[in-house]
Amino acid sequence: MLKIYLAGLVILAGAIGLNVMARGMGLVGWYEFLSRLQEDGAAGLGATRIRDYLWLLAGYPFCLGLLGFLGLRLGNLISGP
Repeated sequence: MLKIYLAGLVILAGAIGLNVMARGMGLVGWYEFLSRLQEDGAAGLGATRIRDYLWLLAGYPFCLGLLGFLGLRLGNLISGP
């Protein structure tokens, strides 16, 4: 359980950091993207740039997966296999 908890903490902290980083780089986050869709409907899809889609559908999930992996590795170091 400790390993899963640590992985969750690493993912949570990392997600916050990734959102701050994305905003600093001018990328759209999931919250902004979904808000845009709710407000503008299908027109919001066309207003989203290709690099934002690449970030949301490839970069962000990859980074979160990497953070989960690192969190589990941290759990193994602390509590053993």
